[in-house]
Amino acid sequence: MTMADAGWSMDDLDEDEAPRGPVGKAFRLSAADSLSIGNAVCGFLAVCVLAWSAIAQLQQSREFHPDPRYFATAVVLLLIGATCDLFDGLVARRFRASAMGAELDNLADVISFGFAPAFMVVAWAGFSHSLPLWLVLCAAVSVLVAGVVRLARFACVKTKSGDFMGLPIPMGAMTVVSIVLLFQPSYPTVIGIFAVAWLMVSRIEYPKPKGNLAAVVLAWIMVNVACLIIWAADLAGGDILIQIGACMQIALVSAIPLRVLMFKREQRKERKLTGSVR
Repeated sequence: MTMADAGWSMDDLDEDEAPRGPVGKAFRLSAADSLSIGNAVCGFLAVCVLAWSAIAQLQQSREFHPDPRYFATAVVLLLIGATCDLFDGLVARRFRASAMGAELDNLADVISFGFAPAFMVVAWAGFSHSLPLWLVLCAAVSVLVAGVVRLARFACVKTKSGDFMGLPIPMGAMTVVSIVLLFQPSYPTVIGIFAVAWLMVSRIEYPKPKGNLAAVVLAWIMVNVACLIIWAADLAGGDILIQIGACMQIALVSAIPLRVLMFKREQRKERKLTGSVR
């Protein structure tokens, strides 16, 4: 009995074994995908810089004290990654997006804005004697888990206004970095890191950077990069600049939830007034 007698042919086998779906298109990287990959590479290099700083110091003196130069280099890499993340969506809309663009974007964000800042928290406070290691690890894990949940929810849930539900993960990462650069490890600062993680998974809506707002965000990133370079080079006024930038970042992230709460409070008052008039 041959294959032909059984009703089989090579064409049938080829059709059964042929991959289904737009596989050819999925393997074509677009310009936006290159930016997403650049974002992931920046996050990986930031972790490598911090790890190398810790390993080199521990090999020499068996003690680790965070070096501002290495931390500044890692933060600059994260800011470059944030710039790539800011532009990949714009490039995808302007030119074309590949079939795996959204997945690449989320995976890159997990590396640069989830794992990298979580590792930075460990490098910042894990070797200090002011906090128990389990608490430092819990704070780092909260940043990573909140970032992963935030990205997963973003892929599944769309708000009616089109804004972000919860603190966007790049802004959350930069806020964690600001806390690390501005303060020494302590219980209040760790509480602040937990608060940032909560904001990322909260239902507070944050505006999307579109048009003029996107330009403002890009300018803000460039100013931060310049401040970090001045600080890392130990130039005059570098400490003041980095403190001002970190304080402004924390104030910005804190002000938006307060504004939302005030707006909701005003809405409740208006409803009560209209209800009483009726």
